[in-house]
Amino acid sequence: MTPLQTVIAAMPQFDANQLAETLTLVSQLAMPAILIAFVFHLLFFLMLWNWYRRDIRNIASALDSFTRDVRFRSVLDRNSHLCDQIEAFLSDINEVLEKPDRKADRAGLSHRIHVLDEKRVYLQSMGFETAYNVCRTMIETYPIAGILGTIVAIGAVLQGAQGENAVQTLVARFGHSIWATFAGLFAAITLMFLNSLVETSFVRLTEDRRHVRDAVFRIKRVLVTPEGEPK
Repeated sequence: MTPLQTVIAAMPQFDANQLAETLTLVSQLAMPAILIAFVFHLLFFLMLWNWYRRDIRNIASALDSFTRDVRFRSVLDRNSHLCDQIEAFLSDINEVLEKPDRKADRAGLSHRIHVLDEKRVYLQSMGFETAYNVCRTMIETYPIAGILGTIVAIGAVLQGAQGENAVQTLVARFGHSIWATFAGLFAAITLMFLNSLVETSFVRLTEDRRHVRDAVFRIKRVLVTPEGEPK
């Protein structure tokens, strides 16, 4: 007996009725499983949104402290988005770096670089980006899971009945068998719409982190000597 035959012989054997009952149970659990996963997916999006709001506030607060002594600092209206305020702070920093005559502002930035560098909020991005990528990618699995549930339901009918009886049973249960596909499509469409609402904000947070990181490196390169003394 070959190794493959040995493995096959060791596997549990199911008769037609047992297989049909197993497939029926799987098909019945398909739609509830999809809906439960959908609810957890919604909660995961909510967690990401709270994570995003915390990070964007931390970055804005760090830049606010960092640029507090800069003359003619850009402070937007309270109703402005924090991403816009972050970009305004970064513009102020770049303006100071590009104008050597603003010695007081340049000295202030070089002395306050530790405020932004110690918090390092601009470096803590891998966890959020990975979580969002997983959350966004998993949306594509819902239609596949729905179609698989429908196929299993049809397979259970065909496995448990033969001949004309199989066709009649399939027609009678066709409406029930497509509910898994409906649940998968519903979950995917809803989550795609939700993702379209938050994607711009999440991507912009990633871009703001990169801009803050570049600004910190540029300040160190332009205003601070290798020995750590202001230029």
